[in-house]
Amino acid sequence: MSGIALSTPYLDTDAEQLSFSLGRPALEALAVRDLTVGGLEVELRLLGASHQVFAGPVRETVACLPGVAGGLPATAVQDFDDWGYRFGARVRHFAAAEFSTQVAWIRSRSEGHPEALYGIFPGSPEAVTALIVERHSTGVSWRTWHTYPQSRQIVATHTRLEAR
Repeated sequence: MSGIALSTPYLDTDAEQLSFSLGRPALEALAVRDLTVGGLEVELRLLGASHQVFAGPVRETVACLPGVAGGLPATAVQDFDDWGYRFGARVRHFAAAEFSTQVAWIRSRSEGHPEALYGIFPGSPEAVTALIVERHSTGVSWRTWHTYPQSRQIVATHTRLEAR
């Protein structure tokens, strides 16, 4: 899928502004992609403040939210009926050249993936939010990347949703 050139500037300008939550309703999205992966309905939502993924019983939000303190957990685990959910996040800082290489890799991986959604924010071709969902033997998983060219930070998340 091609990257979407977004006309709205991103609202989160630093990785530390991102927060994690489960169960939030749909927020205003800049782009949405509906998929069926392994028989499960998945909705990828690109926000001006980062992302939401709705998959089965899960409503995952990683975003800069008004009135919510920033900071992502390294891991989060929760059970949803017959599903096990595991989330992980990591923030990395890069030197300028390595940051550009990493963003190019994220864009290339997203571009070539049939079940991806990614957007490029105005002001820099390296201001990217990308989401990729994949099927595995017991459920689905998704990865996201949020890039911050002004601080050369990349937030990478990985979520796994498994049937029990």
